[in-house]
Amino acid sequence: MKKTIGILGGMGPLATADLFRKITLLTPASCDCDHLRVYIDSNSAIPDRTAAILSGGADPVPEMTSALRHLEACGADCIIMPCNTAHYFLPQLQAKTGTPFLSMLAATAKACAAKFPGKTAAVLATRGTLSTGLYDRALEAESVPFLLPEETERDVLMHLIYDVVKASKPLAPEQETWARLLDGLRSRGAEFFILGCTELPIVADTLPVPGPFIDPTAELARAAIRFCGGVPLE
Repeated sequence: MKKTIGILGGMGPLATADLFRKITLLTPASCDCDHLRVYIDSNSAIPDRTAAILSGGADPVPEMTSALRHLEACGADCIIMPCNTAHYFLPQLQAKTGTPFLSMLAATAKACAAKFPGKTAAVLATRGTLSTGLYDRALEAESVPFLLPEETERDVLMHLIYDVVKASKPLAPEQETWARLLDGLRSRGAEFFILGCTELPIVADTLPVPGPFIDPTAELARAAIRFCGGVPLE
């Protein structure tokens, strides 16, 4: 019997849908029955992770644990989370279950080393993710050189993530803002960009601005397919 995937989602709902879509698109299949069984708990009641980390916001772990229990009850063989910032809480969640979590950060760092050896990454992420050093440690473990956004660049990222994608606003008016952000990072030495918030692949897929990009959502999808015994498409 094939292994199954559990998506601990809702962080946010559109990013959850994007992860499921990418699992489907990256699975080599000639018919419906070739695809993997995927359980999804899109729990939009999970409090904001960045607020919890930076400003004493509500603890997301209880609602994340509720979703985890649902996925365990379904029989998921592994758990994946379509939220980079949520990985700050992964050790707490892993301690609550024997079902393995697959790390989006580890999968992304390995992909960076394989696809862009020796090149410098710019980490595009929420203030919460950047403040924890989650990507710093993951990239250092794979010897990937990287740079982080400056304060004004972080403001732009938070605007795109929270005021536009999470708020379901149109992206087209933001094309120049996105292009200026990437150009500024390039001028400081960035050679490729890690879309280190799961709303950002939606930005990059929608706005025709060149990267190149590493999509952590796609890399997590590939890691889950491999865990289940498949060979993901590139």
